[in-house]
Amino acid sequence: MADLPKPTILLPQADIHAAVRDMARRIAPVIDDETVAVVLLTGGLWFAADMTRALAMEGRHVRFDALWLASYGDETESRGKVDVRAPLQRDLTGRRVLILDDVFDTGLSLAESVRIAREAGAAEVLTAVFARKPWPHPRAPEPDFVGWEAPNRFLVGYGLDHAGAWRGLPDICALD
Repeated sequence: MADLPKPTILLPQADIHAAVRDMARRIAPVIDDETVAVVLLTGGLWFAADMTRALAMEGRHVRFDALWLASYGDETESRGKVDVRAPLQRDLTGRRVLILDDVFDTGLSLAESVRIAREAGAAEVLTAVFARKPWPHPRAPEPDFVGWEAPNRFLVGYGLDHAGAWRGLPDICALD
């Protein structure tokens, strides 16, 4: 890590928490307590923990599950395919699903998670990402809820990583 630049703060912790609370206020009216919140591991853990607490403060007590997908590994760019490392554990048949992820860039992980949820019998699939990065090509599906329009920079912190490191930073930072 010694050869990496010092992280530059782009979004401080207080602004992250305010954005999550705002998203929870927008999401709460369209879900119920039977909704299954599915975090995309591993980067989405930080956002999912904050979001489920914020939803509880809005009176929504969602069920919880995780889907472990990988498209980056330890690289800085997507490999262009998504591997499923651990499947869902909860039955989604006839339920509303809220997929939670840290960042939306290529759209591959979000598209794959939506496909998996639909194939598992979800009645409705909603998606929420903390950060959406600009992308030169159309992406499908676009997230239903976005917390922050991120710049096209290499982001770390708040679950975002570089080869598994920097995830624990409380702020979102750029490494470029």
